[in-house]
Amino acid sequence: MKIGILSDTHNHRHNTGIALAALRERGVERLIHCGDLTTPDMVYLFAGWTVTFALGNMDMARTDLAAAARQIGAAPPALTREIEVGGVWIGVTHGHDSSLLYSMMISGKYSYLCSGHTHRRRDELPRPYSARLINPGALGGRQSQTRSARVLDVAAGTLEFIELPDVS
Repeated sequence: MKIGILSDTHNHRHNTGIALAALRERGVERLIHCGDLTTPDMVYLFAGWTVTFALGNMDMARTDLAAAARQIGAAPPALTREIEVGGVWIGVTHGHDSSLLYSMMISGKYSYLCSGHTHRRRDELPRPYSARLINPGALGGRQSQTRSARVLDVAAGTLEFIELPDVS
């Protein structure tokens, strides 16, 4: 199964729409959003997808975000989420709480840990006993790198990087 990983959309509908189209073209079946949607209106872009939302530090309208998520059939954003796909456990958090991120990374429970917050792409296995840490980069907000998303193929164990063309 292919999973699209996005983060830090920061209410940027245009970039998020481009990323979702690119993920759809690649046959992605499920999405993970690692936080910082910022407004409930962003949630509606994910209608029709099976999506897991983490709660980011800029997601202030928590009650409204939860209501929007429920309206599209998704669980409300939470500080941590976990999903199981094909026998593989994936942890999800925004990453603004570094001790939470670290404890999830070394818990031994997850093969992959998806996070955002830094707006910097990351794909690493920090220690042999930890989860593979994936940050897809940012689709909105402060731009320290080009806009991007990721595709994780759980069956193949591969991670594809998608750099969005000329978007701000």
